[in-house]
Amino acid sequence: MSEIKKVNLPYQASLLSFFSAVRDLPYPALLDSNHQHFPDTNFDILVANPLARIHPVANGQPISWYTKPFYSLSATHNPMALMNELMSLICQEAWAKSAPKDLPFVGGLLGYYGYESGHFVEQLPDTVEHDVQLDTLSVGLYSWAVITCHKKKTTHLITSPWCPSEEVADLINRFTSACDDVLVKHDLNEARPFRLEAPFSSNMTEAEYAQKFCKVQDYIQSGDCYQVNLAQRFSTRYQGDTFTAYHRLREACPTPFSAYMELSATQSILSHSPERFLLCDQGRVESKPIKGTVARGATAEEDKANADWLQTSEKDRAENLMIVDLLRNDLGRTCLTGSIKVPKLFALESYANVHHLVSTVEGRIDQADQAIRVFHQSFPGGSITGAPKIRSMEIIDELEPHVRSAYCGAIVYFSANGQMDSSITIRTLVADHGNLHCWAGGGLVADSKCQQEYQETFTKVGKLTHTLEQDFLK
Repeated sequence: MSEIKKVNLPYQASLLSFFSAVRDLPYPALLDSNHQHFPDTNFDILVANPLARIHPVANGQPISWYTKPFYSLSATHNPMALMNELMSLICQEAWAKSAPKDLPFVGGLLGYYGYESGHFVEQLPDTVEHDVQLDTLSVGLYSWAVITCHKKKTTHLITSPWCPSEEVADLINRFTSACDDVLVKHDLNEARPFRLEAPFSSNMTEAEYAQKFCKVQDYIQSGDCYQVNLAQRFSTRYQGDTFTAYHRLREACPTPFSAYMELSATQSILSHSPERFLLCDQGRVESKPIKGTVARGATAEEDKANADWLQTSEKDRAENLMIVDLLRNDLGRTCLTGSIKVPKLFALESYANVHHLVSTVEGRIDQADQAIRVFHQSFPGGSITGAPKIRSMEIIDELEPHVRSAYCGAIVYFSANGQMDSSITIRTLVADHGNLHCWAGGGLVADSKCQQEYQETFTKVGKLTHTLEQDFLK
């Protein structure tokens, strides 16, 4: 019987050099935990060369096969519905049912969902300017993965029965020839130059932000909503290789849900997210929404004072609780009745530039193919929309001038063995035909202060923009 196979490779503290070894293959993607800074993260995952890709098309079935199709799928135009159907078929395979559950990914779907993928779930307005050319979503069907388990200090090539023997041999040759060590900054820049052509600039002035802030307050006071996540976009032009920029940001802004995805020669996603969206681990579903942010202090005393203030801030705790309630409702749509719990509320997590309040919401499912349905029924994450979700998204569409694209969507995998993990794509940059965009926002509630919320957006994104400007603005 065909089954999952594991090939031992030298342990890799990071998979950056292995990523370089497969960059010439279509749609390479690296899920990069930056584990040394975050003991709760464990796995790095590298994939490339998908068998098929799911992406929206104007008419027809939203899947492009690069090999002979494995399955006969319905004629739906909705990519999320097609992926639900595809994962149901995959999880019924005998090899998928017998696949080890301790591996995060044994073949299956992996990719990104842009924020506007919410239009495939709900009827929503669409009045923003679509000036970013990335697909609304792009998810590959992958037959192999390199997986590093940092706790065990192991690296394996995992191949599914879909992966032909000649491809396995080619991959082993690529990875055994690759350098074990992470490329140092100097060598990386020498080999793959990158530069910004101008500083980042926002798509709204401070006065325009204030007008939008007041509009949100009007909606809150009139009872339309309790919270709205209002974001501004920062953009510039660039030249060169965005993998160099990703490598530098990875050093400057270590996060547990970093990811680098190449979509074409001129399009890529550089994500440095601190926030898990949804995890499914052997039937246990977990979400860790972030709501509540304060800057790190310049001294140890100031840093502790800032953290203490955040943990006792009534506004931030109320904001966090709103999203916890929203997620409990979202997970309740698909998780087993009575399984929803909140084991952690208002926990403090600290990163290079900010402290966050993070809560944990849990539930349970009993079928492998339900993981993708939980994800779709909960998308997009409530921490980056507001509450109630649909009305908040309508207000975001009204007030934000441009498409969010990958920002506030998710990077996710759905494995044939039922495992799933995903991040909320905040602290994320999108490279699109010479344009480089990043976004930052915050949840506005009734007692929010305009200047404080405006400054918070710069606090959140500043480490990314300042690092790139200092190192690559010539």
